[in-house]
Amino acid sequence: MILDGAGLSCGDVHAVAHGRAEVAVGPADRARAAWAAARELTGPVYGRATGVGANKDVAVEHGGHDLLRSHACGAGPLVAPERARAMLAVRLNQLLAGGSGVDPAVLPVLAYAVNAGFTPPVRTYGAIGTGDLTALATTALCLLGELPWHGPEQGTGQDAEQGFQQGFQQGEAGAAPVFALAPEDALPFISSGAATLADAALACHRLRELLDAAVGVAALSFAAAGASAEPLAAAVQEARPHPGQAAVAERLRALHAPGPSARVQDSYGYRAFAQVHGAALDALGRAERAVETDLNAATENPLVSGSLAWHNGNFHSAPVALALDALRAALVQTAQLGAARLATLMDPAYTGGLPFLADRPGASGAMILEYVAQDALAELRHLAGPVTTGTAVISLGTEDHAGFATQAARQALRCVEPYEIVLACERVAATRALDGPAPDRPLTGDLDAALSVLRAP
Repeated sequence: MILDGAGLSCGDVHAVAHGRAEVAVGPADRARAAWAAARELTGPVYGRATGVGANKDVAVEHGGHDLLRSHACGAGPLVAPERARAMLAVRLNQLLAGGSGVDPAVLPVLAYAVNAGFTPPVRTYGAIGTGDLTALATTALCLLGELPWHGPEQGTGQDAEQGFQQGFQQGEAGAAPVFALAPEDALPFISSGAATLADAALACHRLRELLDAAVGVAALSFAAAGASAEPLAAAVQEARPHPGQAAVAERLRALHAPGPSARVQDSYGYRAFAQVHGAALDALGRAERAVETDLNAATENPLVSGSLAWHNGNFHSAPVALALDALRAALVQTAQLGAARLATLMDPAYTGGLPFLADRPGASGAMILEYVAQDALAELRHLAGPVTTGTAVISLGTEDHAGFATQAARQALRCVEPYEIVLACERVAATRALDGPAPDRPLTGDLDAALSVLRAP
């Protein structure tokens, strides 16, 4: 995968993070131009000739490495290697977009780290949506050799000798990436929300897969409950032309070949599925656009453009945070309808069988699936709480607002598991309703099998 600062998608980030693709450095003209311009800058340039935060008016000399050491902080557990790898790929792509003024010789070193499986020891807590300073300062100290990288989990097909010739640590194959980041490049290197965007991209990609899979799961429930296809008719969608709604209805029409329905109207889990699930798809589309804009943007402060350094607020994460807040809320809405369909599958009025899909009167059948689904749904509701209503005032009042996209992205990632579980519960129940009742037995294996299907690439 060639990174050029312009075409990185959420799916690309996911592929790189999980070792399904390697990265190569594409044209670096914009990065080289910004670096050349940055070397000619004079006067008080934030972070290069001054301190940071409330120290913005204090002139400093050669303090960049101390900035990295002071900011390489964090708390909580280490983030998973795939999240750290995604962060490296995102920052590499951002640097290729130009505007940072960082020495472009670091670009192939970051690419080597990604491909060889080296990740920095980044902690979970330490950012509020105005830049992932702690995570990237930790990364910079790894490049300087002051902190150890986490070693590769597996080998790489990249020629190690070629990597060494580009400035990596000399020694045996698989040596850790090292780069002598200049002091004046310290703040420009860490002035990014790359870790937050990486989490957001991973969440959007995985939720896209699950929202697509949910239509197939719903089709099983439609068939099991004998639900009417009337709400899916093209005429209904044309009367209210939301794109997600129309797309869901069209796909479900292709999957669901209904017979005559005994009910004039079904419950909302069926009748309003296209509207609610379509809204979730629309929210996801908006989130993907916001995230991918920033994956390929120069969100640097200051921004080196032309021969000037432009002090600005492009680092602020409001667009991403707002989009992810809406996505998580929409996810709860469609998961609630999934739980509602699950409830109908326990009801003889919908299935024509015994309560709870049991094989004999009084047996519990699939009753427990509702408990599991409602537990997961409660977790989803908790994770859907908006982060964008909060604020923060730090650094002696100099920084008086925060976007909290970091928390929005982290919560979106955490939504994947409980949403998978809600879908798995519905899938198991619908399959049982279609296949016929079975004697009481533990259903953990059935759920695990359903989850495997939902997680299949």
